[in-house]
Amino acid sequence: MKLRFLVLAGILAAPLLAQDAPKRPRITGIAHAAFYVSDMAKARAFYEGFLGYQSPFSIPRKDPKEQLVWIKINDRQTVELFPGSEVSPETDRLYHIAIETDDAEAMRLYLQSKGVAVPPKTAIGKIGNKNYFVKDPNGNTVEIVEYLPDGWTMREKGKFVPDTRISTRMSHVGVMVGQLDASMKFYGEILGFTEIWRGGAGKTLSWVNLQVPDGADYIEFMLYNKVPTRDVMLTKHHICLEVADVAKAGAILQSRTLPAGSKAPDAMKTGVNGKRQINYYDPDGTRVEIMEPSTFDGQPVPPSKAPPPLPLPPYQPLDLAGLPVKE
Repeated sequence: MKLRFLVLAGILAAPLLAQDAPKRPRITGIAHAAFYVSDMAKARAFYEGFLGYQSPFSIPRKDPKEQLVWIKINDRQTVELFPGSEVSPETDRLYHIAIETDDAEAMRLYLQSKGVAVPPKTAIGKIGNKNYFVKDPNGNTVEIVEYLPDGWTMREKGKFVPDTRISTRMSHVGVMVGQLDASMKFYGEILGFTEIWRGGAGKTLSWVNLQVPDGADYIEFMLYNKVPTRDVMLTKHHICLEVADVAKAGAILQSRTLPAGSKAPDAMKTGVNGKRQINYYDPDGTRVEIMEPSTFDGQPVPPSKAPPPLPLPPYQPLDLAGLPVKE
């Protein structure tokens, strides 16, 4: 009788435990990508003067002459430029990527319940938004951010969005991935991203695209099969700016002055995904992809069936010990 009671109690308690488990809040988009730049003036000349964006605000760093600069793409997306003096000139330029949620604290508790290392509390950063950082299985730093109504991001809503912007949307960010299975679990099973396409440039898989669960933005896994050099990382780590007509966008940019020291853009091409694109490079060599949202002929490109590369250890993009991460 006692055994039957314990079994019955366990059965009744199971739904309650499931109800008590933290639920994943909404993830609505890619908020930003953050890069270290060696020369802030040249970087701003590229993102503002050449690409046509504006900076809504900035924050002084260690050196009063240096600033952390936000480049605004739209009301919910930015590129963050960090002073490069804070890291070795030989490091990769990518600092972190950020995803937007509607409840950062609920996300922290949810991630913690899934075994992800999280900070002890959700902080409010210098620009008035809730944010904290976690690591993905490849060593990439991922910021979780929630825009607060009185934060600087929402304060500048509708402002600093000039007609000179070459694009009004960052459709995706590209990050290097050597641990595909672990990454699929982290971004797919835990964060709820959905795979929308995968492609290969050779005999092995090269890219996997995963869309946020509550929006249209996506992360592009840049797969690799050997320890990447810095030049490779500069090309693989990238942002993609979406345009309706890449040829027209290219003509506009050709009429503008590319900042001194910037690598010349590649010629317009049709990628393996069937979309027309042009690759540009900021003064530090970070790739900025200008790409159309649809395939050139309107026909979908079937996903690749090529096998993924053999798993490799995380590439250790940056040793962030001791570096400031407050925004």
